[in-house]
Amino acid sequence: MSAAATRPRIGTGGMSIEASNFSPHRSGFEAFNFTKDGVLLSRYTVLAPEHENHDASVADGATWVPLVHARSLPGGMVEPVVYETLKAELIEMIHAQGPFDGFFLDIHGAMTVVGRQDAEADLTRAVRAALDETSAKAGAPRTLISATMDLHGNVSADLVENCDLITCYRMAPHEDEQETKTRAMANLITRLVDGTGAPAKAFVRIPVLLPGEKTSTRLEPAKGIYEAILPIEASEGIVDASIWVGYAWADEPRCYATVVVTGDDAELASAKATELATSYWDARDDFEFVAPAADLDTCLAAALAPEAKRPYVLSDSGDNPTAGGSGDVTWTLTQLINDPRFAEGGPRTVVASVFDKDAVAACFAAGPGSAIDVPAGALVDHVHSGPAMLMGTVLQLTEGDATSGRVAVVKVGSIEAIITERRKPYHQISDFAAAGLTVTDADIVVVKIGYLEPELFELAADWMLMLTPGGVDQDLIRLGHKNIERPMYPFDTDMVAPDLSATLFPAIPAGT
Repeated sequence: MSAAATRPRIGTGGMSIEASNFSPHRSGFEAFNFTKDGVLLSRYTVLAPEHENHDASVADGATWVPLVHARSLPGGMVEPVVYETLKAELIEMIHAQGPFDGFFLDIHGAMTVVGRQDAEADLTRAVRAALDETSAKAGAPRTLISATMDLHGNVSADLVENCDLITCYRMAPHEDEQETKTRAMANLITRLVDGTGAPAKAFVRIPVLLPGEKTSTRLEPAKGIYEAILPIEASEGIVDASIWVGYAWADEPRCYATVVVTGDDAELASAKATELATSYWDARDDFEFVAPAADLDTCLAAALAPEAKRPYVLSDSGDNPTAGGSGDVTWTLTQLINDPRFAEGGPRTVVASVFDKDAVAACFAAGPGSAIDVPAGALVDHVHSGPAMLMGTVLQLTEGDATSGRVAVVKVGSIEAIITERRKPYHQISDFAAAGLTVTDADIVVVKIGYLEPELFELAADWMLMLTPGGVDQDLIRLGHKNIERPMYPFDTDMVAPDLSATLFPAIPAGT
């Protein structure tokens, strides 16, 4: 398409979830929010005129056609009927509303579907085929696909081959989510307006699989490795450079770290992809947890020390619902309830959370201030622990929010245990406020998370990461991966250095 032509018409859609293979939870229709029309487009702040991230060159640089997108909180593997329903609807809408000049594919990269392998590549192949069919039928040029992903996605050569442009976040925590989506959109518009077609793609598989809690870009070596992307991206002949850490709680052959560099200078793209991959491989032994990490007893000793700063935040990492944990493992809560240091008069300790609709109903039936004796949690994940026995007082009852449903807080000794009707991560101060609690004056706050999201990071006077059991256990060795390609670090620490030369997917000229 020439600069004088009308602005390109770009379709958008996709499916996004992080899905743990090691959690008994299954993500059905209830887990997903299906969006279309303006609601879908409202996901992208760059398109919103009233938002500070608005960029007219992107918003007005194309005609954006929303198709369908499905998004879920991280959880267990996706039920096949959910995936097939989304895929069929998306393909049908491409055929009905195509052809398109470009397609913005919004995926996560860590979606595992029960009984399937490499779901994102399968979805991308289907989108690619539908776009090609509609273009051919209309006698239109080949549609360019630009994919945006989480850096915790697992990227196969198959996925890369079926995308024309591909990029991912460069920050963990993901403070650059919208910036990344904007970059993927802008790169797509530029290629369409300039008529430069699809650039070459240099792909390198790195046989390293690490949890996100060891690869935060707040710390070295990830900080420096990701900072090295910017001068590469600014090089003449390069469009984008990306590094994927991968998703450690999936169990598929595509689970590994990845580098993809795209550009019109194929030789330079290949060299820079190998350069980035080598820096990641060379640093494999240097990655450390984002905070002091230890077992529960060690973390409690630190949090209860007289000199400990308040509030002291403890990350219950094994059941992090935003990494794929079920969100109802009660192992930590039960340990605290049985610990005499948390009897009445002990440190005020807020524990978030487990979900159990019946337990919440029992608390509402009893009423505020009432004595309660109710089991809670372990309805989905009863592998790691049974229900927590809450024998105490109903402290708070609220309507919660759209994610949690109704919320009950039960006081057991000095513990304030948050029970929700539905899976709910507690990562913002407003989450606790919706439960009727103030946490700025708590002694200890226990949250199901890995590295702390920005508001929790600001809240914490000090914190530790607890190495607790669950569907997203940080101890990858004891999880029992069976389908990853070996050798792989850290499973095979004595493995020989891998070949990190790039696989090159050649450029595809416009009009092909």
